[in-house]
Amino acid sequence: CFVCGQSGATISCCEADCDLSFHLPCAKQGGCVTQFIPPYRSFCPTHSPEQAVEAIPEPGTECLICMEPVEDSKTFNTMVCPVCKTAWFHRDCIQNQAIHSGFSIFCCPHCQNEYRFLMEMFIMGIRIPRRGPSWEEDGAYRQLYERHSRCNASECLFPGGRQEADEQGPWELLLCSSCAAEGTHRRCSGLRNSTTSWECDGC
Repeated sequence: CFVCGQSGATISCCEADCDLSFHLPCAKQGGCVTQFIPPYRSFCPTHSPEQAVEAIPEPGTECLICMEPVEDSKTFNTMVCPVCKTAWFHRDCIQNQAIHSGFSIFCCPHCQNEYRFLMEMFIMGIRIPRRGPSWEEDGAYRQLYERHSRCNASECLFPGGRQEADEQGPWELLLCSSCAAEGTHRRCSGLRNSTTSWECDGC
């Protein structure tokens, strides 16, 4: 390994005339780029891809993620969004964001561009897991996606109870058109069958 000098370096620079090899854990320390997309190429520092976007950070520019200063130009450790050209960040910071965001919502932390930003980060060696965001694992926010399904009228008249409703007619459950946090059967609130919109008392 040209970085640590130890044996067992199984990754080689894909440049035909380059004979440098390195360990995967040594890649970042040595300034190497390993692309985690087909054809899964790796590059030594000399042959690593560089961002083509023409941009230079203003003096005092901070990483949008950690709010610490970035270098005064594009480098291996200082990167920029290829779309807005104003979002600067450290390689470690954007890599950490990619790990937590996952492929489904990873985007520029400033302009929110997804496709061009994603492809640029792939090319520059950022590993983006093909999964959803880590904060939604184990159904942590499952309740936020559930639709309110209970009649909140002071007296529910439906024979099946507050938790049941028909798909249409007097026993259809209408949700508050403003907050959607409360609902009522039409008949429980004295609404006509033609009524399609209703607001709870709180709204």
